[in-house]
Amino acid sequence: MNFNQSVEYIHSLLAFGIKPGLERISMLLDLLGNPQDKLKIVHIAGTNGKGSTSSMISNMLIADGHKTGLFTSPYVIDFCERIQINGENVDKNIFAECVTEVREKIEELNKQDVIITEFEAITVSAFLCFLKAECEYVVLEVGLGGRFDATNVVKSPQAVVITSISLDHVAILGDTISKIAFEKCGIIKENVPVITSSNQNDDALKVIKETCENKNCNLIVTNPKETEIFDDSIFGTVFAYNDNVYKTKLTGNHQIENTVNAIHCARVLGISENAITQGIENTRMIARMEIIGEKPLVIRDGGHNEGCANALYNFLNKYNVKNINMLVGLMADKDVEGYVKKIAPLCKSVVTVTPSNPRALNGDKLKEIAEKHCENTKCIDNPKEGYKYILSNTKEDETVLICGSFYLMSDIFAD
Repeated sequence: MNFNQSVEYIHSLLAFGIKPGLERISMLLDLLGNPQDKLKIVHIAGTNGKGSTSSMISNMLIADGHKTGLFTSPYVIDFCERIQINGENVDKNIFAECVTEVREKIEELNKQDVIITEFEAITVSAFLCFLKAECEYVVLEVGLGGRFDATNVVKSPQAVVITSISLDHVAILGDTISKIAFEKCGIIKENVPVITSSNQNDDALKVIKETCENKNCNLIVTNPKETEIFDDSIFGTVFAYNDNVYKTKLTGNHQIENTVNAIHCARVLGISENAITQGIENTRMIARMEIIGEKPLVIRDGGHNEGCANALYNFLNKYNVKNINMLVGLMADKDVEGYVKKIAPLCKSVVTVTPSNPRALNGDKLKEIAEKHCENTKCIDNPKEGYKYILSNTKEDETVLICGSFYLMSDIFAD
């Protein structure tokens, strides 16, 4: 298979849905010689902040001279964003080779009525890509939950980070913070260092502490309140922590929390302070409160749950962002009402669109929800057309906010 055929094959497995559990992926990895066991893994779980935390730790390892793989999801623009090697998207030919190899083993399992899901296939393909590239470390972001997530085939990671936990995927993970935290903590293994933040929800922190005690793990609870902010603008932050000064292009209070977690994880891994500082400064995140234009100010932010809505709300208020024209598209299985209710009242206008995903909420239905919170609301079904419209109707001193599903970002910005 070539690259395009490989991606098409991976996407074809979506038809089998989400099936939590480790038995199927373990069988597949056994057939491929268990590549994950030959890699040093840093495992990241949580509801929000996984992507930025993972990217920072990866960049710190790279700056310290370690060949490093990074596995994240979802992608925003390019499918290969999900599998990176030393900060670069995996080579498409190598990806195609690995998927071809994985497909052969999947077809063997299919004959035994073992059906592999899309996420399982891409996780295994990623492990193969990292092994072929001779990565020393892999920073591995959980896809969904933790305990039964495909990434949890890792036997003994070098460190575990649990980022901010909030309500999300309640039908699968549970309807309380404690239940969700229990699922996230499923990646914690015996005697492995664990890092989380004192900003963590109290119920979640209780579950994390209990799990670490039961697993004999050294738990590091970081304290972002110990930071001293020197410079804070919509374009980045300079702050001091533990007598060191750090500069990050990531904005928002939640990113201070993620950065402090990443710093402590790096220290557990023995990364030098110079590499930690450089790694933080080198980190940029696509569509995480990302500034992509100044006149007008253009912000894109992918996120759809309560925690994401709160972070975006706090970001817009903190930096006094005004005259906001919002372009929004969301998945129907998310808390659409809660997200829109939080953000739309801050806006002077709202344009709703329909992302190109079977789970997307129709733009007209989203408009009905949005107009409860912002009178000037319009539906333009096609995301690219909606983006063109909102740009052409925004003045230089106003703001364009593209927000909601990551699928929306891909619809607008992919070539």
